[in-house]
Amino acid sequence: MRRIFSGGVYEDRIGYCRAVVADGWISVSGTVCPPDPATGKPPAGVAAQCEGALAVIRRALAEAGADFSDTVRVTYMLPDAGEFEACWPVLRAAFGAHPPAATMIECGLIAPEYRIEIELTAWRAATG
Repeated sequence: MRRIFSGGVYEDRIGYCRAVVADGWISVSGTVCPPDPATGKPPAGVAAQCEGALAVIRRALAEAGADFSDTVRVTYMLPDAGEFEACWPVLRAAFGAHPPAATMIECGLIAPEYRIEIELTAWRAATG
């Protein structure tokens, strides 16, 4: 088993890692868009936050030797389900011809400035 860390502030505060790789499975923790270092806040707007969260997830998948085409399941969590449609073009661009099984949940997030959190499971056969 291998653990992947992204250096996000909540990883250390809460005590978790960005992703765990085990037997070809890649479990990516719930991920929000990282805050801007200058302001300490995430960008305004759910679509921009979706892009930022996907960028963090993309790096974790790459470190695990995978990419979005290896995604099996994804869960989107938003405090306002009405904002989800604004993310659809971003998600279509990320997953392209390899759409995963997906669920969207309306729920509270770790702080009110966050508009979306994304959790993902991927599978990539071990090579080498």
